[in-house]
Amino acid sequence: MYAIIATGGKQYRVSQGDVIYVEKLDNQVGDEVTFPVLMLGGDTVEVGNPVVAGAAVKGKVLQQGKGKKIIVFKYKSKKNYRRKAGHRQPFTKVEITAING
Repeated sequence: MYAIIATGGKQYRVSQGDVIYVEKLDNQVGDEVTFPVLMLGGDTVEVGNPVVAGAAVKGKVLQQGKGKKIIVFKYKSKKNYRRKAGHRQPFTKVEITAING
């Protein structure tokens, strides 16, 4: 059985036991989180409008962290214009513990 969940403006296909990296959540390590289910799949497919009624995906927060640094470099030729900045996107590592539906 799998589910399509939505969090952080993105959608993820998850099964029980999966470990996913999502946009930063305001939860501590060890907390349980619940995600809305957009679609359930398995023997039959159940599509929500916009979410499946009575279905939920539960997960456990494993880690809060930051991704690898990317370099943002702006440059205009012949104008002596250069700007260099770095960015590390925060993430939350979540293990999917149960799919109820």
